[in-house]
Amino acid sequence: MNGNKMISNFNKMKKFEFLCFYLFLLLISLPDLQSNNKPSGNDIIQLNSRREIFVDHYLIDKLNGTGIVMQKPHDEGAVIYFDKPWEGPFTGYSTIIKDDDIFRLYYRGLQVAGKDGNTAETTCYAESVDGINWVKPVLGLFEIEGSYDNNVILADAAPVTHNFCPFIDTNPGASPDQKYKALGGTRHSGLIAYSSPDGIRWEKIGEKPVLEHNPDLHGSNAFDSQNVAFWSESEQCYVLYFRSWKTPHGRLRTISRATSVDFINWKDESATFKSPNLPDEHFYTQQTSPYFRAPHIYVAIGGKFMPNRQVLTEEEALKLNVHSRYFGDVSDAFLMTTRGGNYYDRTFLESFIRPGIDLSNWISRTNFPALNILQTGPYEMSVYLNQDYAQTTSHLRRYSMRIDGFTSINAPYSGGEVITKPFVFSGEELEINYSTSAAGEIIIEIQDINGHPVEGFTRDEAHVITGNEIERTVTWNNDKNLAELACKPVRLRIFMKDADLYSLRFK
Repeated sequence: MNGNKMISNFNKMKKFEFLCFYLFLLLISLPDLQSNNKPSGNDIIQLNSRREIFVDHYLIDKLNGTGIVMQKPHDEGAVIYFDKPWEGPFTGYSTIIKDDDIFRLYYRGLQVAGKDGNTAETTCYAESVDGINWVKPVLGLFEIEGSYDNNVILADAAPVTHNFCPFIDTNPGASPDQKYKALGGTRHSGLIAYSSPDGIRWEKIGEKPVLEHNPDLHGSNAFDSQNVAFWSESEQCYVLYFRSWKTPHGRLRTISRATSVDFINWKDESATFKSPNLPDEHFYTQQTSPYFRAPHIYVAIGGKFMPNRQVLTEEEALKLNVHSRYFGDVSDAFLMTTRGGNYYDRTFLESFIRPGIDLSNWISRTNFPALNILQTGPYEMSVYLNQDYAQTTSHLRRYSMRIDGFTSINAPYSGGEVITKPFVFSGEELEINYSTSAAGEIIIEIQDINGHPVEGFTRDEAHVITGNEIERTVTWNNDKNLAELACKPVRLRIFMKDADLYSLRFK
């Protein structure tokens, strides 16, 4: 066969394959005679074996008598006080990293308030084996006030020490000598990159900033709080969320985003990034990070700032010995999420963690969360808040949550149901994280793409689930696994009564 004929036959085959694919898309997009909500092929979610937590409506088609509710973390008390001479009332911008069996805490130490990026700022370090009991190791790396007996890992590095923010680089191509990376700096310096082999001894990655202040995009004072970077498994690049200013309706603290494939050269996406400031509220920090059980979902538990909203009187502030500049505003913690790209999902506008009952919590720049959510028990994860800012009692406080328990789909005693969007999964079993009352229950039916129950997996054939478990395998009377349904578009119809559903995944 000559070359031209081979090319001609190849082109015919390609045209035939394309025609088959086109007819398939056309077929699944035709209106269904028994259903008005049949999706097109592009609407089918490729769920595969990813865990889904219900922090948004990504997987949800209909909520009938049910709703997504935000859970409230439990106050577990103070875990570490910033009482060293090089720490003090203005300690802040904390990051906690789970590194195998060690929790590593990084934070800015500052005794006396001053200009952002001043030479008195240091980066301090503490560690824990459980995330609850913390020690400040004597590292002997820097001389502070005439002594090396301290836990400082970075000094004489202003303005980087203003907001030094590290992470473990999970990029498969990352060098072991740069297992840890970090960014720090202000708008005057730009963001400076650092790396470390052990998380304690740090060196600059070059002398030039990797991202500089751009007044045309960011407004003024960009980078002046915590700037959060990480390797994104789902986007296959480094992602950076940083502080900027939104100016159309006045100066409003907001968030911008940049991406990089090498951590050195960054693409600033501020021009296309959609602001999450709805309503017009200041986001002082955002603390965006991949959720450790569902890394394609970035959870942001950040610090919301309410300038000029004063709760304390001058007399009350004086009794607490609060610095005079820091009782005319208030702050609390918010929850929002993103799946990458150019926007956040603010399903909830309400506070995630309200200021505590003591007046010391109603101070400017207190209640700012530390970066990252960590598992601290078999059924528990924790988030930490810097509290008592600008006070001698400055400390880090732990709040606990159920695993996956940022939010849940909740059904009252009267009952309700959830219908998911169509999706394709991989695996043989469906696992859920749930809780019910003694009288409550969850029943799960699998439907085809048109909403018809799949034989063997209908509501009547499903085993009723009552209890409280982080991992429960859903079963039906046939005791068959789900392999025959894998790679086929399906829906779930979930019947609930006095119950919460926190997450699900196929495995």
